[in-house]
Amino acid sequence: MNIDLQKINNPFFIGIAGAGMSAIAQYLQGIGKNVSGSDRFFNEGKAGDIKVKLEAEGIRCFLQNGEGITPDTDLIVASTAIEDTVEEIRKARALNIPVMHRSELLALIAASKKTIAVGGTSGKSTTTGMLFDILQQGGLQPSVISGAGLVTLIKKGKIGNAFVGAGDWLVIEADESDGSIVQYHPEVGLLLNIEKDHKELGELMQVFETFKNNSNRFCVNRSNAHAAKLSADPANDFCVDGNGAGAGFRATGFVQNGFHISFALNGQPFELNLLGHHNMENAVAAATAAALAGVSLETAAAALKQYEGIYRRAQVLGQKNGVWVVDDFAHNPVKCAAAIRSCQPVSDKVVAWFQPHGYTPTKFLRKEFVEEIGNALRPQDEIWMSEIFYAGGTTTKDISAGDLIGDLKAAGKNAYFVENRDQLLSAAGSHLQPGTTLLLMGARDPSLEQFAKRIYNEL
Repeated sequence: MNIDLQKINNPFFIGIAGAGMSAIAQYLQGIGKNVSGSDRFFNEGKAGDIKVKLEAEGIRCFLQNGEGITPDTDLIVASTAIEDTVEEIRKARALNIPVMHRSELLALIAASKKTIAVGGTSGKSTTTGMLFDILQQGGLQPSVISGAGLVTLIKKGKIGNAFVGAGDWLVIEADESDGSIVQYHPEVGLLLNIEKDHKELGELMQVFETFKNNSNRFCVNRSNAHAAKLSADPANDFCVDGNGAGAGFRATGFVQNGFHISFALNGQPFELNLLGHHNMENAVAAATAAALAGVSLETAAAALKQYEGIYRRAQVLGQKNGVWVVDDFAHNPVKCAAAIRSCQPVSDKVVAWFQPHGYTPTKFLRKEFVEEIGNALRPQDEIWMSEIFYAGGTTTKDISAGDLIGDLKAAGKNAYFVENRDQLLSAAGSHLQPGTTLLLMGARDPSLEQFAKRIYNEL
């Protein structure tokens, strides 16, 4: 589709409350466009404060019934979840308004800047946030379009997943789940890891190889076996714990002390107020990509020492009655396992709760969920699950979270199914003794943040 971004004045976003959609909408509003949009969550009253925050940026929000689309609308932007049968798509077609997928628009934006595109199965949002902070510390005045809110921006009353800077650099998440990552041609392509998630490994390898070929410069995590196969120049790559021969950026000496991690990258000490070995990998990735943009490791270390994190990425809500409560966006097998392991140095026992998202992805990853979570649990740790979150649309409900719990029990793990998450505390309360960390995991359900806060308050 041949769309000139400069000539677009009145774009309309269908599904604007979504993380990826709201970020692009805010970015376009920030560069002077007259943005509006709708979302079915507005109809259902489930959007939280996203609508208020979008309107505070000057973005007009409508119910998803077609009323916001007018003859002045010159572009419709739709997310992957929006089907052609949606009333607004039909209205747009009738008015001959061009319809563009979110990723196509992001590709246009990325082409207008010196872009660092962050790709991989896990860690994209955190690494994107870290990169943004490092480039800011380096004086590059970057922009960012992320899939999650940066705490520093949230504290300013924003959704936090987009910012328009005065400089030439833009940091974006490059999503492989729908294959859209192949549309980007970044100055720097950053590949964090490759694991089975939305697609089979063979298909993912092809997608990321195209990402590599489209990048002017490319850096990969040589500590990840699949990502290492796509190395373009070892001097631009990174590795951790000495696992990745030949990488130009090498991290060693990882230590986690409570909710604080430290390590050295090419001899430069780094300290972050985060937890988990996976966050060392994210930090090393961000520092490596920033180095390719001309920012020193010393500057990166100074920036990350002040890094405040990402919304619902290992967010520590606090300690109550001797129990730490951590809220995390983990939703695929590798992420869930990493989140569990990151809490283990904090407490003698981890009680992890997980709400799977979507019947199709849960069925697709059933074996991997059981293996990864099972391997991460120590003998004293526990895994609890509530029923799969259903976001609407057409699907076959032919699996239950209880099936995963059954598999984990059969593997000898301490596994429990509590169908209704509102009964979690009454069911698990006696398991939450002082010295325990309660880890709450789940994604793409807007009510999870309030659920985690309520659990903490009721402990």
